[in-house]
Amino acid sequence: MIKIRLARLGRKKRPFYRIVATNSRSPRDGKFLEILGTYDPLQEPSMVSIDNDKLNEWVKKGAQLSNRVQKLTDPEKYAELVKDKPKRKPKKAQPEESKPAETEQSSEEQTAIDSEASTAEESPTENKEIDTPEESVSSSDESTSSEDEEKPS
Repeated sequence: MIKIRLARLGRKKRPFYRIVATNSRSPRDGKFLEILGTYDPLQEPSMVSIDNDKLNEWVKKGAQLSNRVQKLTDPEKYAELVKDKPKRKPKKAQPEESKPAETEQSSEEQTAIDSEASTAEESPTENKEIDTPEESVSSSDESTSSEDEEKPS
């Protein structure tokens, strides 16, 4: 299959493109059949020069235009084609059917985890109340004070 597409030329971060007719299996910057024009996106406004006679000959032979070349040659026709095309969903939004089930399970799991955490939080506070080293210290202080009281008499 013959494609009419862009082949990149130019330096790093300074792109310049040729519009070429090429075999669809050949690499982007590889072997091509014919140069049909050029595209310079860095100029203001972008400069496009296409030999429409050669382009129409290739289209009559069955060549397919890439999206970008179609946008450069006939922006109005490209806008009509894109307008009717359904938009692609993001990858994360595709498994929407499984999300509600996961959220139900996760909410149930979350409540179980919360209840376990609350009991875990309660147990350390209970341990603090049960641990009474201060009471034992204060009771020993009382015993010494009682002993001190007994000695002077």
